[in-house]
Amino acid sequence: MKLTDMKDSFSEFWAEFSKEKTGVVGLVLFFLFILIVIFEPILLPFEDANDRWRDITYWADNSKSAPPAWTNWFSSEKKATTERYYEYTTNEQDLGGMTVMEYTFDYDYQFDDAPNDIIIHADATGAPLIIIKVVRPDGEEVEVYNGSFSAGETTKDFRLSVDNNSRSILYNFGVQYENRDSLKDVKAGLIKTTNTLFAKAEEGILRDPQALKGDYQIVIQSIYMGDDDKLENPYIVMPGKVSGVLGTDSSKRDIWTGVLAGVKWALLIGILTAVVSVFVGVIYGVISAYLGGWRDALMQRIFEVFVSVPLLPVLIVMSAIFEPSIWTMVGMMVLFFWTGSVKTVRSMALQIKEETYIEASKALGASNFRIIFKHMVPLLIPYSFSSMALFIPRAVVYEATISLLGLGDAKIVTWGQILSDALSGGAVMNGLWWWVVPPGLMIAFMGMAFAFIGFSLDKILHPKLRTR
Repeated sequence: MKLTDMKDSFSEFWAEFSKEKTGVVGLVLFFLFILIVIFEPILLPFEDANDRWRDITYWADNSKSAPPAWTNWFSSEKKATTERYYEYTTNEQDLGGMTVMEYTFDYDYQFDDAPNDIIIHADATGAPLIIIKVVRPDGEEVEVYNGSFSAGETTKDFRLSVDNNSRSILYNFGVQYENRDSLKDVKAGLIKTTNTLFAKAEEGILRDPQALKGDYQIVIQSIYMGDDDKLENPYIVMPGKVSGVLGTDSSKRDIWTGVLAGVKWALLIGILTAVVSVFVGVIYGVISAYLGGWRDALMQRIFEVFVSVPLLPVLIVMSAIFEPSIWTMVGMMVLFFWTGSVKTVRSMALQIKEETYIEASKALGASNFRIIFKHMVPLLIPYSFSSMALFIPRAVVYEATISLLGLGDAKIVTWGQILSDALSGGAVMNGLWWWVVPPGLMIAFMGMAFAFIGFSLDKILHPKLRTR
């Protein structure tokens, strides 16, 4: 086919397709999913999430089961949001054989409820002495850490959690304000120590519900006694009571990251299953129609056997017997999905078989293989595109169902895996709607996109379906 003919055919097809509004909506959604896959490295807040989704240490700095940050818009009490700070000012002093490096971070606290913690990270080498202070807006200076960190010759990550490592220090800080009643809860670990650190002091008493707003300074001092002692590249994390675009789950994982990471796997599972299934179904239907006779009858009996077997129970059994794998799942779905286009393709192939050019090819000595794959299959593949589009949401839903039962591939991040974790984590019982709704909506949008495209292709490629 010439290039001009291809352009004309595409223009004619697009003219028809653009009239189908639902098809255009489906196409827009499909391109949005493609864009998410392309720009995933930029969009993911946590770049190693695909490989470390189930590594709890990777998510340790986040808050547990935190609602999305935008829920603050609908609340009269503004809760601290999870934020990371990488910018700081430095001050270096040489005290004669001893060097003091000071890093100062500014934290503008304008919330009604304190963050859950203050977490400090830095690259440490040797054995530097580290002092960490928090300077409050009222001028109060609270030392939350004072000690040496032995890293040796290799660079190690220094990590300090104020809530875990400075509980006794903040307890003593609260004692001077005679706030012993609530401090008993602090010491027992019933409330966060940062509630004390960010509380407003009135008449010698820390008022926990009344946050002291303003500019806080987190000061990290590192004292070097030797040439090998270093503390570099510090940054701080303020895990808030609300976090990110879609909040966090009970393992502190960022739901927005998981939802975005699941797009590529949904497309891969859906498109790969659909393409292979339709390709096999078209070839099977054409061969059955072309051969005819007892061979056609035998192939149709085989087809009926596969059609009559329920796929979901088979997938459950196979996933339970073998190690859960995305490739096993795709292979099992292909094994049963190929039947979807056989009947339509066979009926169309029976008509093409009687065409004059097919008889002429036979008379010229063309082999059955050449006739089937050169003259018949290329004509029928376009008519299977609608089936292909409708297979994709089916495959995505099947994967989500298997994963929801705990039989999915745990090595990848899929929407079904997120829903499975939500089910086992009691998300519904505990009201963690942000853990359930986003992956559920993504499955629905993915199904809607390809269903719209499939229905529109059906109307265009099968004129009898048109209603106007």
